[in-house]
Amino acid sequence: MFHLAKGLYHNWTRREQYSVLILGLDNAGKTTYLETLKRTYSLHSKPLDKIVPTVGQNVAMIPVDNGRKVLKFWDVGGQEALRNMWSEYYSQCHAIVFVVDSTDSSRIDEWERTLTSIMMDDDVEGVPVLMLANKQDRPDRIEIQDIKEIFNQIAEHLSARDSRVLPVSALNGDGIKDSMEWLTVRLDRNKKGRPPILK
Repeated sequence: MFHLAKGLYHNWTRREQYSVLILGLDNAGKTTYLETLKRTYSLHSKPLDKIVPTVGQNVAMIPVDNGRKVLKFWDVGGQEALRNMWSEYYSQCHAIVFVVDSTDSSRIDEWERTLTSIMMDDDVEGVPVLMLANKQDRPDRIEIQDIKEIFNQIAEHLSARDSRVLPVSALNGDGIKDSMEWLTVRLDRNKKGRPPILK
């Protein structure tokens, strides 16, 4: 009887865990996005004015759906020398968040090439991709419609998958909950393609 009760309790308390990669060029606001996400979901976070460029990775576990699911976010450094490491994470991820700096028009070609390289990798086939046009609160931003046009040109050459562009400001929190809601729905839809880890 004890083993039956223990088994039932274990099944009842099991949680689905999904891995989400946060990628993008250096200075796009990836770590600021992660820290604001943590703060939005009442988790301990670093002060935004203390964030330094990521060398390696930052990891955060964020429970959603009343704790039934956990999203494990991997914020991986975006400096050019570190981008070769990204592919080591692809086969285990359930979604990718690609952050771009909407105020840096000089690097559009670079992030376009980088995103294309990610999406063309066989290990991310079928994985939902969310592009966050960060720093949309700034007056010198590239308009969201222009960013969507660039993203759509990349996406139209790829196999059908869930993808979206959302405007955000990681610094003031605009769009953060929208990004989490989009991810949660897509991860649930994509269970059969890449099932979650059960913890």
